[in-house]
Amino acid sequence: MLLDPRGPRFAAGLTAIVFIVILATGAWWLALAQAVVFAITAVDPRKGPYSLIYRSAVAPRLKPPTEREPAAPVRFAQALGGVFALTAAIAFGAGGTAGTAVGVTAAAFGLAAAFLNSAFGLCLGCELYLAARRMTGRPLAARIQTDD
Repeated sequence: MLLDPRGPRFAAGLTAIVFIVILATGAWWLALAQAVVFAITAVDPRKGPYSLIYRSAVAPRLKPPTEREPAAPVRFAQALGGVFALTAAIAFGAGGTAGTAVGVTAAAFGLAAAFLNSAFGLCLGCELYLAARRMTGRPLAARIQTDD
């Protein structure tokens, strides 16, 4: 499966906004909702809620992509994001000073990763996935040019 790389960047922008709200409010339920979004997208990036918004509202207004990227790194990155969001949800839900500190830390890491992806196209989870593939001797092309 190949993806338009602008879709995950759009999703990262929405994710960054959600993490900002989580950090501002400490809303455990919002962190849990974001974890669910990550889980759905990790299973199939085309069926993630933010992907559906991108494909229905944004992509029709853009030119076709000039390159596509494999879905596997994106799926890994979404699963990793889910770990941070779930950690934040559990920590904020637990409350107390320690819970708040862990929740803020997890949400801040999620925000940093989402911001880097949305603003600069640097997907940290994707890079970790590709590094692991190289280390195990199974490289994967990061992007594939299209003839469109």
